Amino acid sequence: MKKIALASAMAVAIYAPAIAALVKIDNAKSAVNIVFKQMNVPVDAKFKKFTASIDYDSAKPEASKATVDIDVASFDLGDAEYNKEVLKKEWFNAAAFPKASFVSTSMKAGAAGKLDVSGKLSIKGKTVDVSFPLTVKKEGNSQVFDGSLPIKRLTFNIGEGEWKDTGMVADEVQIKFHVVTNP
Repeated sequence: MKKIALASAMAVAIYAPAIAALVKIDNAKSAVNIVFKQMNVPVDAKFKKFTASIDYDSAKPEASKATVDIDVASFDLGDAEYNKEVLKKEWFNAAAFPKASFVSTSMKAGAAGKLDVSGKLSIKGKTVDVSFPLTVKKEGNSQVFDGSLPIKRLTFNIGEGEWKDTGMVADEVQIKFHVVTNP
């Protein structure tokens, strides 16, 4: 019995620092938005539901990790009919691919106090390698992670059939995120 207790105590001692590094996300203050152009007019939309797991160490950013999962059905263009349309097969195909995700593969100190983040972005069954700068700042006891990731929607088959034509909806999309942690 003592061996089990000792082994349990050692496991807690070894793994507690890693658990303590995980931060809790403040969903009320956090956001994942996208900006694209339709008929050359910028359109802002958001995902209402997402989760993020961030294991961030400011002293050793290269040891940091992040995972973000987005509920595709929570996409909001501000109009119920448009929201219903973009969930169809030609766009997000939310029935077959209910989740989009990002999993970091590396983080390192970059220029101007930013982090250079690389990882795998998966949308609509397609996974690609992506990289982007990330700003991390302290606000009180919270940490704030801000970034913008440019993608091409057609890389992920978002807009199939007649919607492949980029004359109506541009291929370029900016995924913008603002993630705030709870103290």
